[in-house]
Formats: sequence, structure tokens, C-alpha cells
Amino acid sequence: MAYVITAACIDVKDRACVDVCPVDCIYEGDNQLFIHPDECIDCGACEPECPVNAIFPEEDVPADQKAFIAKNRDVFGSDTPPGRPKK
Repeated sequence: MAYVITAACIDVKDRACVDVCPVDCIYEGDNQLFIHPDECIDCGACEPECPVNAIFPEEDVPADQKAFIAKNRDVFGSDTPPGRPKK
């Protein structure tokens, strides 16, 4: 996984990152956005666009938010995966 969306996105879902993603790998869940780990090309375009600083390269996710690495990965295999965001 290249990039991970963390807790700061919960209930915010600002879509500035969606607008700059060249491969449309950012999806919308019930209360936050998620980056599809198999579709992300690790370009980094989303990270500086996030107004709440919720996006990190996987290796830079803060220690207290490491659970979001699995959450971003596992949500796409769930019974209710996130869908394409409303632009």
C-alpha cells in the first residue's frame, strides 16, 4: 500500500484529494475516504491536497494511527466496500 487515509478524515471527507488523483483510486466510505491499495500508483498527488493532513505514505503513518493501514486495506474486501466518491 502506498498511501493511507487516517483519522483526521473521519466525518470530514473533503474531496480535494479525489480531484487530483490521476487513477481514481480514492473511494468514499460511510464516514471517511479510503485509498485502494491495489490501484494507488504512489504518485503522492493526494497528500499535499488534504486540508486536514489525513493522508500519509504507509511508512509515515503516525504510531497512534497504524490501525488505519489495515482499515484502508481491509475495507475493500468487506461486504460493504466503499464506492466512487461524489464529486
